[in-house]
Amino acid sequence: MTSASIIPASVNPDLQKERDGASFSTEEFAAWWAKGEEVLKFNREIRAYMQKDVDHGEMLQLQAKSHVEINEFSQRCAIEAAQKLRRLQQERNPGGDDYWPKLYDHPVMWGLVPGGNPFGVMYVMLVKALQAQCTPEQYEEFGKRVERFEICGTYAQTELGHGTFLRGLETRADFDPKTDEFVLNTPKISSYKWWPGGLGHSSNHCLVMAQLYINNQFKGPHMFFVQVRDEETFEPLPGVHIGDIGKKMGFIGVNNGFLGLKNVRIPRTRMLMRHAKVNADGTYISSPTNVLTYFAMVRTRCVIAKNNAFVLAAAATIATRYSAVRRQSPINPNEREPQIMDHVTQQMKLFPEIATSLAYNLASDYLWNLYDVTLKDIENGKYERLPELHSLSCALKVTCSSDSAAGVERLRLGCGGHGYLSSSNMSNLYVLATAACTYEGENTVLLLQIGRFLMKSWRSALSGAPLVPTVQYLAEVQKNPEFGAWTGSWENMVKAMKYTAANKTRLAFKSLSARLSRGETEENAANHTGIEFTQAAELHGRAFVFSSFTDEVTGPKSKTRSASLNRVLENLLELYLVKETLNQMSNLLRFIQLTDTDLRGLQDRLETVLTKLRPDAVAIVDGFDFSDLQLNSTLGSFDGNAYERMFDAALKTPMNLKSVPASFNELLKPFMKSNI
Repeated sequence: MTSASIIPASVNPDLQKERDGASFSTEEFAAWWAKGEEVLKFNREIRAYMQKDVDHGEMLQLQAKSHVEINEFSQRCAIEAAQKLRRLQQERNPGGDDYWPKLYDHPVMWGLVPGGNPFGVMYVMLVKALQAQCTPEQYEEFGKRVERFEICGTYAQTELGHGTFLRGLETRADFDPKTDEFVLNTPKISSYKWWPGGLGHSSNHCLVMAQLYINNQFKGPHMFFVQVRDEETFEPLPGVHIGDIGKKMGFIGVNNGFLGLKNVRIPRTRMLMRHAKVNADGTYISSPTNVLTYFAMVRTRCVIAKNNAFVLAAAATIATRYSAVRRQSPINPNEREPQIMDHVTQQMKLFPEIATSLAYNLASDYLWNLYDVTLKDIENGKYERLPELHSLSCALKVTCSSDSAAGVERLRLGCGGHGYLSSSNMSNLYVLATAACTYEGENTVLLLQIGRFLMKSWRSALSGAPLVPTVQYLAEVQKNPEFGAWTGSWENMVKAMKYTAANKTRLAFKSLSARLSRGETEENAANHTGIEFTQAAELHGRAFVFSSFTDEVTGPKSKTRSASLNRVLENLLELYLVKETLNQMSNLLRFIQLTDTDLRGLQDRLETVLTKLRPDAVAIVDGFDFSDLQLNSTLGSFDGNAYERMFDAALKTPMNLKSVPASFNELLKPFMKSNI
């Protein structure tokens, strides 16, 4: 066989058998997952258009390129995708924005820039921040230029010395009333902006978060739109020190950068002034609420929750398809080696991650709805929902990123040694998932913020004040402190998780109050209660996911689905609730009476639902509807020809282009021939 013909044109028979034996329609599942048949049709049509003429082989060999080559390749892929969307916009709706630029950060872009889009932050964060924080005049002047990609930019907040703690940022912007300008400086090395995606060599403008000073009086962090490179030559402007931070574990093509500023002057009107303002005479008008300054981060956390659910679903697709075509280790000595998915221990690696990806996808839908409602409220001058949105976006960002990172790693291990290959794409999916545990708010810091929100909510409930919907369960537990009987129904398990979360909050509040009564300051007391804060916060997030998943599967929407699809979703809900209840058992047992019979019952249910899901597993992951280009995996292709694709990728690796490497004659042969 030549390398050109090594991959069969047919589907692996074991994989086809799985599809033929499914109990439900994969197309119906795919439409449900996509939020409607028309949406699914649109996504597939646009994806096919975008992926036409893309060299999948080059994508698979990305890791063989140098750091410089990867960044150049990623820029080229990103620009080619933008050009395709512009053409599509011109063909279908000239003058509109429904294709370009709206789809540039849409899931249809997945796989087109496998190393990460160096212009991704520009559309995920920068454009959205400008839309939310600019005055109409400012957006007309420079915001639209970014949106139309006439200039390129990024959102520069994190510094070498400070990340999540924004009040600690050291970049400063001093107002000079004589020239009606701000003067920006990064006074020491820890003040340098560090990490913004695309900052290195893919931006000529930045939205810089800096501490505002007027007459040397501190006004807190504000946003400033700063040009950093010449638009024609791309040379850094005077006073600007800018570059790439070097290779990273993942996001290898995103061109994360550093930025130093020395006496860089910008017009006063380059401070974003939709909310806070500085007038020409130096008078300062503060924002109606400080959280508005960080609203771009809140939105990005909503993005993370949804994206990490997709990352986990992609890894589950790869591992499940591979587990259907890999045969090993006879269960019965005299029988043929089974598909490894027939081993119950393998099912336990695969199926819970499938269920978890569904759980977070549904939870993030609720989060996005809350975001949209809150955004409309803000436009009307109402800010009451902001604390709830902030807390919930933090909670889902934390639990989804941590669960997806752990889940992708379990799925990689489920692929055995082959999962360790770069061509499996498991390593890339893992670093995508685990990076989200840190960026846009380190997870522990966010848990502490949620903990403080829960303490305020618990205190409000004690005083009889109304609570926002996502913490209403705290007041319910205060009114009815007894859990009642454990029945193990879905509703009962949701109630149990909320009850446990509420009691963890109660204990944290009790510890905090005890420290305050002993004379500790509020800040020290909160620090010393930090472990309990994080425990309560995590359970708060998990209780919400329990509730949202159960509502979707058992609520009114179930009447719009077929009985066969509902059975599959019910099995996935059962698996998620049971496995997560078992995972949290040490917490539940502290507050709820469960017998050994109850625990044995949960274990039996776990094993039973794994068996029920076994015939449908491949069809479910097919319903996630990832293309082969999006998965970019030799193990997870739709045709299931994993061995042939692995071998084909190995044959095409640059190391194998020559039969004799240069190092043999230069190093190895002389050494072996020497007398040393």
